[in-house]
Amino acid sequence: MANHASAEKRNRQRINRTTRNKARKSAVRSFVKKVRAALETKDAKGAAELLKTATSELDRAATRGAIHVKAASRTVARLAAQVHQLTTAK
Repeated sequence: MANHASAEKRNRQRINRTTRNKARKSAVRSFVKKVRAALETKDAKGAAELLKTATSELDRAATRGAIHVKAASRTVARLAAQVHQLTTAK
């Protein structure tokens, strides 16, 4: 247990930060799932639209420290490659 005022404050901040990061990570996973679902249904236009929002959310989460920067970059690159493959496969 925290015995000093500063330690108690740090604990409160940790709880708030963890809650915020969990929500942000959950939202990011949802956006990525939507892109993957569009890829499964071979909806190239929808996947491209969803990729834009997913990219934005991934970058925002990485900037704010919810996920690692390179993990976000890797996910965006893989999704973009799949969307590109789907759009050029016509």
